[in-house]
Amino acid sequence: MPFARTAPLRREIAAALPQRPFAIRFWDGTFVEATAPDAPTFSVRSPEALAHVIRAPGELGLGRAYVLGLIETDDMEKSLRVVDTFEAPRLSPAQMAKLGVALVRACGLVRPPRIPSSELRLTGERHTLGRDRRAVRYHYDAGNEFFALFLDASMTYSCAYFRGGAQTLQEAQQAKLGLVCTKLDLQPGERVLDVGCGWGSFAIHAAANYGVNVLGVTLSEQQVALGRQRVREAGLEDQIQLRVADYRELAEEQFDAISSIGMVEHVGEERIDLYMRTLSDLLRPGGRLLNHGIAKLMDFETKDEGAFSERFVFPDGVPLPLSRIAQAMERTGLVVRHVEGLPEDYAETLRYWIAAYEERYDEAVRLAGVERARAWRLYLRAARAGFTTGWASVYQVLASKPA
Repeated sequence: MPFARTAPLRREIAAALPQRPFAIRFWDGTFVEATAPDAPTFSVRSPEALAHVIRAPGELGLGRAYVLGLIETDDMEKSLRVVDTFEAPRLSPAQMAKLGVALVRACGLVRPPRIPSSELRLTGERHTLGRDRRAVRYHYDAGNEFFALFLDASMTYSCAYFRGGAQTLQEAQQAKLGLVCTKLDLQPGERVLDVGCGWGSFAIHAAANYGVNVLGVTLSEQQVALGRQRVREAGLEDQIQLRVADYRELAEEQFDAISSIGMVEHVGEERIDLYMRTLSDLLRPGGRLLNHGIAKLMDFETKDEGAFSERFVFPDGVPLPLSRIAQAMERTGLVVRHVEGLPEDYAETLRYWIAAYEERYDEAVRLAGVERARAWRLYLRAARAGFTTGWASVYQVLASKPA
């Protein structure tokens, strides 16, 4: 009887969950069939996987098990929809007891499972300067080569712009950079601040095509090192300075325009008013600010992007509602001039990123280790699902400082 250990568990799951938009295959071959057509199958490879789910029910336990290779699925996108939408019925005490007994019989005595070594658990007050440095560096310490696996040649790490007719990711990213420059109405000789400058793609595009002088800041030393190299190769050292710095360290400097592309998600509710007030103070009268960032469309009370992303990808990352971004601008005296939503463009951007990442997945494992490689394989798809299901959007908000 090779299935004897998990057979009772199969029966209790079937009884407890009469409607199942998923199937489960256990390590000994026992199979719990789905009750819905075209459903994904979760393959549970070890009792340790169940221990993770019991220890941290929900996306964190499932995410830990997936990162460690203890759970697989035959369709990642469908599985993400199940995890996001499935609501199990309330179980009676008797049902819970039977399920618990079946779990013990299936798993035996299992030690508390090992937490993945790639998991980050930050401590201290959220969005202090020190904690923000640790969070950003954890994300980008995967390395420049890792991000180059799926980004385009410009190393632009934000939503591209396809609706203008771009046929490739690189064309769409150049279109997005041009769109930001056009909205900011950049003029030759102006001084521009790029907050969260990444590897310098916006700074290089703006300096080369609009004749401006750019200061770019990021907390990632690896980004600045490669960004400076790319500035030198473009022959723009006289127009661009890239600096390892936080927005809170830029007092008393003045700029004609500010771009914030993919930065506001790292600021948080705790600091969004300070962030916009700081940027407003850095603008000369008549100056322009463009904020490009992800905004949530639901789950407004949650304080982060989700337990899995919080521990494995974007620590302390939290998209705020569009209304909160606009409110923070207006509280500083900035005047909102234009708002544009680009959710379909980000979904298409992520489609390109996912395809490139899968093509080079073995290299991702070599560069970042198997745990982080698997975490990113899951995260990129979850991020795309956020835009295709209406959980999130991405907005460009243009504002100006009264003269």
